[in-house]
Amino acid sequence: MVLGGRDQGASARRSRRWRRDWAGLLGVAVAAATSTAAFTARAADEEIQVYMDEMDAKGAYGLDVHVNYVSKGRGADVDYAGQMASQGRWRITPEFSYGLTPNIELGAYLPLTTIDEHGKAEVGGVKGRIKFIAPKAADSPFFWGVNFELGKVRRDLDINPWNAELKGIAGYRKGPWTVAGNFNVDWAVSGPARGPTAYQLATKVTYAVHEGFEVGVENYNGLGDAQRFGRLSQNDQQVFAVIDKSFGKWDLDLGVGHGYGQPEDRWVFKAIVGVPID
Repeated sequence: MVLGGRDQGASARRSRRWRRDWAGLLGVAVAAATSTAAFTARAADEEIQVYMDEMDAKGAYGLDVHVNYVSKGRGADVDYAGQMASQGRWRITPEFSYGLTPNIELGAYLPLTTIDEHGKAEVGGVKGRIKFIAPKAADSPFFWGVNFELGKVRRDLDINPWNAELKGIAGYRKGPWTVAGNFNVDWAVSGPARGPTAYQLATKVTYAVHEGFEVGVENYNGLGDAQRFGRLSQNDQQVFAVIDKSFGKWDLDLGVGHGYGQPEDRWVFKAIVGVPID
């Protein structure tokens, strides 16, 4: 009888926890849909992610697999002749990382793979990065750092083959809440259509429903370039409802994104799978 009572109590707790998890996710999705009517869309990159202070330990390796799919996006309305349409496109990218020091991490995205709406798969390019997160006291809620990326892609993904990005990272944790933001500075290193430096603000707010399960909202807001800064209605904007879930040593980030503006990817699905390789 005692064991039966314990089993029933545990089952009831699991049921309540399950309801809280999905109620939280539904609330985030509703908030994302209703709070972003003034936003506009961002094309699905190989990596849709807000950087925070996660780091590989010194001497440790990591692997994240990024998977993005555009269910409703741009078809024939492309920016230049030969550009791949985003409608029905998959982008699958393994990201390998290595902890060089306690505060410096190296990363490599390879290969950047695309699958178009007809099922044709091609290697899209490669990219490398170096990430620094500043040391901080164990009880400090604040974190900050920088990340630099340099990569080369095929012409049907970007008319300029070589591109770079400098990413500022900042965040705050308090209780179950995490607030983080990236200020991204992007520029073309080489190519026939190099324009002025472009800027983007990416933000993420999450709430930990319980240990190993978080729900949240991510925004990716194009801010324009050095010549036309701040014209949000003329730049790509996108918002995602996201969940982050741990399964032992595995991690899973899932998101559903909706875009606004012209041109745009209306609906984008993303997943980041953290694969244990130690």
